Amino acid sequence: MKSDVELAAFLLNRIQYEKSDFQNYRFKKNFRESLVWIFQDLEYKIIVFLKTELEKFKKILKEENTQYFVQDFIEDMCSVKEAALDITLYFLKSMKQDKLADTLKDELVFIHQRRLKSNLKKKYQFVFEGIAKHGDSTLLKNIYTDLYITQGCREQVNTEHEVRQIEVTSRRHESQEIQVECTNLFKAPEQDKQIRTVLTKGVAGIGKSVSVQKFILDWTEGKENQDISFIFPLPFREINLKEEEKQGLMSLISQFFPETKGLNLTRNDKFKVLFILDGLDECRLPLNFKDNETWRDVSSPASLDVLLTNLIKGNLLPSALIWITTRPAAASKIPPDSIDRVTEVRGFNDAQKEEYFKKRFEDQNLASEIIDHVKQSKSLFIMCHIPVFCWISATVLQNILEEKRNNDLKNDQGDASKETNTEDTPKTLTQMYTHFLRFQMLQSRRKYDGEYTPDVSWDKDAIFSLGKLAFHQLERNNLIFYDTDLEACGIDVSKASVYSSMCTQIFKEETGIILGTMYCFVHMSIQEFIAALYAHLFLDINKKNAFVQDSTEHENQNDTMINLLKTAVDKALESDIGHLDLFLRFLLGLSLESKKTLLRGLLTQQDGNDQSTKEIVQYIKQKLEANLSSDRSINLFYCLNELNDQTLVKEIQTHLREGSLSSADLSPAQWSAVAFVLLTSEEEMEEFELQKFKKSDECLIRLSPVIKTSKKALLVICHILHSS
Repeated sequence: MKSDVELAAFLLNRIQYEKSDFQNYRFKKNFRESLVWIFQDLEYKIIVFLKTELEKFKKILKEENTQYFVQDFIEDMCSVKEAALDITLYFLKSMKQDKLADTLKDELVFIHQRRLKSNLKKKYQFVFEGIAKHGDSTLLKNIYTDLYITQGCREQVNTEHEVRQIEVTSRRHESQEIQVECTNLFKAPEQDKQIRTVLTKGVAGIGKSVSVQKFILDWTEGKENQDISFIFPLPFREINLKEEEKQGLMSLISQFFPETKGLNLTRNDKFKVLFILDGLDECRLPLNFKDNETWRDVSSPASLDVLLTNLIKGNLLPSALIWITTRPAAASKIPPDSIDRVTEVRGFNDAQKEEYFKKRFEDQNLASEIIDHVKQSKSLFIMCHIPVFCWISATVLQNILEEKRNNDLKNDQGDASKETNTEDTPKTLTQMYTHFLRFQMLQSRRKYDGEYTPDVSWDKDAIFSLGKLAFHQLERNNLIFYDTDLEACGIDVSKASVYSSMCTQIFKEETGIILGTMYCFVHMSIQEFIAALYAHLFLDINKKNAFVQDSTEHENQNDTMINLLKTAVDKALESDIGHLDLFLRFLLGLSLESKKTLLRGLLTQQDGNDQSTKEIVQYIKQKLEANLSSDRSINLFYCLNELNDQTLVKEIQTHLREGSLSSADLSPAQWSAVAFVLLTSEEEMEEFELQKFKKSDECLIRLSPVIKTSKKALLVICHILHSS
């Protein structure tokens, strides 16, 4: 028997439970009644919404008010409207109205197109000249000058150093070339021929990426190539960062271009799509065209290498257009049978060089003075084919000429206490780049430290680390670097662009995710200059040759300047592609005592420097007597020019004036000097008359660079060979 207390507690709990149960029952009843009302209202709202959207879709299919609807759809785009479209398409297909569903989807595809155009225009309408900094940009349309683009040869891959290519092509006559307008890349001259894949070659800094930028901008603004429905620019320097991922092609596109999510490019061939793969030379993928499996499904995941090779070959999206840009040496990565057209960006012609300087400076007297100076040096004027070099020259010469004007003004006022710390205006590449380094370091101090001083305060550690990066990456022929590359050289990635002003930090964000940070020098020639400077610094600090710094044989041996220079000459001559040619010019030019005045505080004065110069000049002349290729020989004469040695050249100039070359017995070095003199003469050569020179195999071999650049030379040679 329970006690009275236990019984009372039991009854109380029972009463509370039944009361709670009754309250729950009432709540559930009220909730059910409320839920019915809520869903009746929800059903009404959904029906009204869907009716409204269905009415719009019906008007689209009847081609009524399409423009208005698209504008409304874009401005008020949200997931619920996309869901209404998906529901409509789903039920149309379930009703076996596939054709109607496809037509509706086709009509709405330009919603994706308009959004893509809008975003691409925001990205590509501005251009950065030289070193890109936030806020330091200008509208592309305000400064763009058409570049000279020519029809190229599909099988021809030029692997020589790019500066040599510029020097050779600068001699060609425009009448020898088939010019191609950038806007007409995919338009074949023949009516029955179709162009799907275009490969555009051009040396670093020549304007390939700017041409791509202008092409895209014209499309987004409705000016050119409006038959193309979608353009997807995929720079290799960005897609490198996706190389470890496996994904489908459409997934990759939607990551870079989220505004195209849901777009189906495979169903309807009437949508013309262009993929722009910019910077093939920067690609870190193997691009194994031979062994990669065939891939045709745009949705199934595959490695990035498989996707790209199949896209280029035409297995993926066979109707898509492909535009690949590259430096010449990397062009061989694409099989010739996968390319329908090859073009070459040649940069500025002579008239455009002058136009550039006149556009750049409001002071036309200053512009004319700079133009006159650049024209005085054949090597500088040739390099101005490269737009980036025009910028470097303009930067340097403006600074020098304005400083000279200020000094002249002070002298006129009787203030001669301040001497200029500049030498004569630069006449060689080494002089130009040395001034450029000084100016950039001064600008860096003024911008970041507020120091306004004519004297450079060198940050030796920073220059050394940057030079180490330049030197070792040059040996690997790399132009693009990542955080790990910088850190390996002791560079603080957060300060790289600040303390040097020579390394461009490129930070790009796409599709709401950070793709990564990449670095590069403004132009490969700057990398080669900094690498040469590093070799001198390394010798100064460690008394070691930078080329053998890791060798155990030289651990206890001090190297000298002449050892460094001779090693560099040998290394440059060993290269089949001449990738150290310009580096060698800079290295030799920096060995002169006169250059070290500008670099005072950075490079120490070496004992016996004049003797080293004489010794290396003789060493180069000995090499010229050997069995060298014509290109290596020409580069050695440019090296002698950097060393201010003109003895061989003056001998040949005397022979040319006397007209005695048809009978003179010349050494291999002298025949190479003939080629150099003819190539660097101020007079353009319409016709090369080989009969004026002594008939010999040595003559033909050594003068082949001249023959290549002359219009009528081959005809003359054929005539001579036939008559003999």
